[in-house]
Order: sequence, then C-alpha cells, then structure tokens
Amino acid sequence: MLEKLGLIALAGAAGTLARYWLSGLVYDILGRDFPWGTAAANILGCFLFGLVWEAGADRMLLRTEARTVLLTGFMGAFTTFSTFIFESGGLLEDHRYLALFANLGFQTLLGFAALFAGLALGRLV
Repeated sequence: MLEKLGLIALAGAAGTLARYWLSGLVYDILGRDFPWGTAAANILGCFLFGLVWEAGADRMLLRTEARTVLLTGFMGAFTTFSTFIFESGGLLEDHRYLALFANLGFQTLLGFAALFAGLALGRLV
C-alpha cells in the first residue's frame, strides 16, 4: 500500500510539472489574452485520460495498478477537468441526460460561486 501511495505521489509531482511546463509553453506561443495554457492542459488531459482508460480496460495493455497511478497521480495533478469530462461522458453513454446536464451545470455554476465566495472571504482575511 505504501509503495502504491509513493508511486501516486511521484506521478502527481510529474503531472504538476508537466502542466506547468505545457501551460508556460502554450502561453509563450499564443499569449495570455485567453487561458490557452489551461485549455491545452485540460484538452490534452481529456485525451490522455481516455487513452489510458482504454489501454487498461479492454486491451489490458496497462495493469490496473499502473492505470490507477497514471489516472489518479499524474492526471489528478495534470488536470481534474479530464475526470469531470470522463464522468460526464459516462453519463452520456448511459443515456442519463438529466444527470449529465445536472452534473455539468452543478459543477460549473457552483464552481463559479465557490470561486467568488473564496475571493470574497480572502479579501476579508
């Protein structure tokens, strides 16, 4: 168990550094007038999440433990947006449209509300 946690932590560190590097590179190329760096990390993260999931699911190219380390560690630090989209995609595939739109709306709207609540509280502190 400790070995697995260590691997997840190392993969998380790698994901953090990869996000930092990718975002910086994209901002250097495209500028900062739009959150291009974050968008690049989120979109690439969604692609990589799908790739890793499928490589481990049906094809068994990745062992369950490796998939857990990559998805929880690396992808968890690289972007949580990929998990959000993956779970929303599962709702879509299951034809749970009400749950899909509730999830999209709930997390997006409450995320904005939480951001501004945190900003307001931070200004008071």
